[in-house]
Amino acid sequence: MRRFPSWLVPTFLAIAACSKPADKAAEAPPADTAMAAAPAPAGPQAIVTVIYNPPKSPTAFEKYYSETHVPLVQAKQQEIGFTKAELTKFVSTVDGKKPTFYRQAELYFNSLDDAKKGMTTPGFKAVGDDFAKFATGGITGMLALETGDKSEAPCPVLVTVIYNTPKDTAAFESYYSATHVPIVGAGQSEIGFTRADLTKFESNLDGSAPARYRQAELCFNSMDELKKGTGTAAFKKVADDFPKFATGGLTALIGEQK
Repeated sequence: MRRFPSWLVPTFLAIAACSKPADKAAEAPPADTAMAAAPAPAGPQAIVTVIYNPPKSPTAFEKYYSETHVPLVQAKQQEIGFTKAELTKFVSTVDGKKPTFYRQAELYFNSLDDAKKGMTTPGFKAVGDDFAKFATGGITGMLALETGDKSEAPCPVLVTVIYNTPKDTAAFESYYSATHVPIVGAGQSEIGFTRADLTKFESNLDGSAPARYRQAELCFNSMDELKKGTGTAAFKKVADDFPKFATGGLTALIGEQK
């Protein structure tokens, strides 16, 4: 199991203590696949996000996922209308423990309207109907809107921060945009991440209030670079800033795209 800087453990443990428990299986018809990226859209992208809880049998999950589910989504890409997909398998929490979630799949659309249209297709329904055959730990499916700058830089390994709904969303957004995001940006060179994806969840896929609030992903070129970056003073500054605004708690994970 990969271990990360000891200074990070108390910070994340303190935040995690305020976190809500993982959601049980949600009825959501999303999809996962690995496809070539299309030209960047003019406006903010929409992202169908599926977060998988740990399955009863990871071996059975991975076999079905790679041999049946992902090919199914690939076959439905044109009908559904997503432009690219990113698949992440979580390795550990940021403090080196067993990951809270198992996998994540993100389907990118050129707009929120495109995503909503794609979610009404028979192809999307076929993908959703397939979850019951392998996602034995349950899933959380949400629709998100991009709030950061676009980037097509590769993302082979990443730090993923999933925020629960804060006590005061207006205060969160004010601090996040004015203080936290600039702290992360100022530390990019020292930390060494190549890309930062910031998204805000709009709803669950059934239209109800989203199970989570926001997500941030920092991409690195390799696991060695990620481990080096999380050991920097700049990364510590980012982590130390969480208690100042993430009042609903968060989940911080290390993942590999595959």
